[in-house]
Amino acid sequence: MQELSLNILDIAENSVKAGAALITVAVEYRTARDRLTVTIADNGCGMSAETLQKVTDPFYTTRTTRRVGMGLPLWKMAAEMTGGALAVQSREGVGTTVTATFGLSHIDRLPLGDLPQTMTTLIGGSPEKDFVLEFDYDGRRFTADTRQYRAVLGEEIPLSAPEVLSYIDSAIREGIAKCCPDPGVL
Repeated sequence: MQELSLNILDIAENSVKAGAALITVAVEYRTARDRLTVTIADNGCGMSAETLQKVTDPFYTTRTTRRVGMGLPLWKMAAEMTGGALAVQSREGVGTTVTATFGLSHIDRLPLGDLPQTMTTLIGGSPEKDFVLEFDYDGRRFTADTRQYRAVLGEEIPLSAPEVLSYIDSAIREGIAKCCPDPGVL
């Protein structure tokens, strides 16, 4: 994948398939430590200890439609190429947390990509799920939470409505821009 937001999309879609009702995407920049950390956490079905041990093996997958699973192995490789690492924690019946750290200024670090579009794609594709974006740039924070949008809109207006998704995209872009002095982040 050519940008981190596509990996985020892939992993979050796995959370949806795992039956998660709440998926949190946390993006944290720490410029003084030269670190970018991306965490995707869900309250889905979780993984067994056996599956957890094999999860970064590209030749292991729980899918029946193909014999390889490249999402987490590629995410791990992208992190390690920058001096970072990947950690996966999971408990059956509780959920899964995937955390990748990247060397922020490393030449091999992929760009973050279009995070607002990634989030609106997730929301539009699974409007019955709740998604939270927590964006933190050196302590300046922005949060977007579908539970708050749902509370304002009520039951009559779905989150998947085009005008709602357009608003969410704009709100995320604006929130990130207020936190982040680097216009190249988006």
